[in-house]
Amino acid sequence: MAKKDFEKEKNTADVTPEVTEAKKDEKTDEISSAKAAETAVNAEHAADTLKDTVVKVSDDDARVEKKYTKKELKELEKQRKALHKQYHVSNWEILRNYRTYGDAEKKHYRYIFGRRVSDKVWPVFRFLIIFGLSFVILYPMLFMISCAFRPQDEMNDPSIMWIPKTLIFSNVTDVWNATNYPSLLMNTLLVNVVSSVLQVITCAITGYGFARFKFKFKGILFGIVILQIIVPIQIILIPQYVQFRYFDIFGIIGLIDPNGHPNGLNLTNSPWALYLQAIFVNGIRAGLFVLLFRQFFRGLPKELEDAAHLDGCGPFSTFIRIMVPNAKTSFITVFLFSLVWYWNDSYVSGMFYTRSSTIALQTANLWTTISSYFNNGTPTGIPSQWMVWVQAGCMLSLIPILIIYGFMQKQFVEGIERSGITGM
Repeated sequence: MAKKDFEKEKNTADVTPEVTEAKKDEKTDEISSAKAAETAVNAEHAADTLKDTVVKVSDDDARVEKKYTKKELKELEKQRKALHKQYHVSNWEILRNYRTYGDAEKKHYRYIFGRRVSDKVWPVFRFLIIFGLSFVILYPMLFMISCAFRPQDEMNDPSIMWIPKTLIFSNVTDVWNATNYPSLLMNTLLVNVVSSVLQVITCAITGYGFARFKFKFKGILFGIVILQIIVPIQIILIPQYVQFRYFDIFGIIGLIDPNGHPNGLNLTNSPWALYLQAIFVNGIRAGLFVLLFRQFFRGLPKELEDAAHLDGCGPFSTFIRIMVPNAKTSFITVFLFSLVWYWNDSYVSGMFYTRSSTIALQTANLWTTISSYFNNGTPTGIPSQWMVWVQAGCMLSLIPILIIYGFMQKQFVEGIERSGITGM
């Protein structure tokens, strides 16, 4: 036992503190040299990162916390430029010295070179994509504006592409007078704006009911709402026309007035055909609007309703006082969507109207109106002979919608962001 203790003490005595410290220093030197090598390889990347970081931090602090003065910001920028100059390697130097680099350096400089190339190429590529898409979308409007202010003779001139040789405004005044545009605009506003307002109100109430209340057959009824989005309007348009041509609710009108209206009321050529569809959530794209309101109301906190109930508000009062103010942007978004679809609709309106009493219906038969205006009520020729007046009429039909959107575009964009189709 004593021998083992003696050997243990001997071995312990051989490892002196000086030796231990020497070994620690050697390991520390090895770790430091490895870190130094790694730092040298990543110097370029560190400089680029520091460039972005220093500028971002300094700008944020200057704007938000106001920590740095202008003099300190200049000093930081000076330091950044010095680091960039010290560690920056140009693209030409990377290509020239690429063969002499090690594997780690090659990997690093490939990343640096690729990022620099992408930073230069991507903006150009993005501009080409956006410009191409914008041109495809805006081409009809550019063509419309170009044709609306040129004489009809220049439509067949191959030397004219976009800018007419003769700029005239008589086409617009001719269409204005031929269509009696002020009266046509007022009638369109009376039909379309009222229908849109009624549709927004009824769709909002329906969407709120689907979002907040539980009742029997809720899933089946919401499935019918989805069918409104899926089923084309052409399938149900003829039954709708028959319903409004011989409008009679459960035969009540025929019983009340059997001699005057034995087959019910004739609501064609009347805005009530569109008003009633909007009131009963069956207007143009009504299913989509119900879905938008449902998704928005589902995103509002339930605590708002609980607090209103504690204050004595009923369901209807809660909807009017709490939900409607919070859903202002969604109301504006749905109203603009509805107004645009009603404004541009000629298929559904044309089924219930036999006269061109709205801008959309008038635009669909504009060449007939123009040719009759110039030939004492008798339409002559073909549509291509009246192209410049047709394009001027199309431009007049778009101006009111563009004005409305110009005033409401901020609320429209906010409503699109907040009414996201999520949480289904």
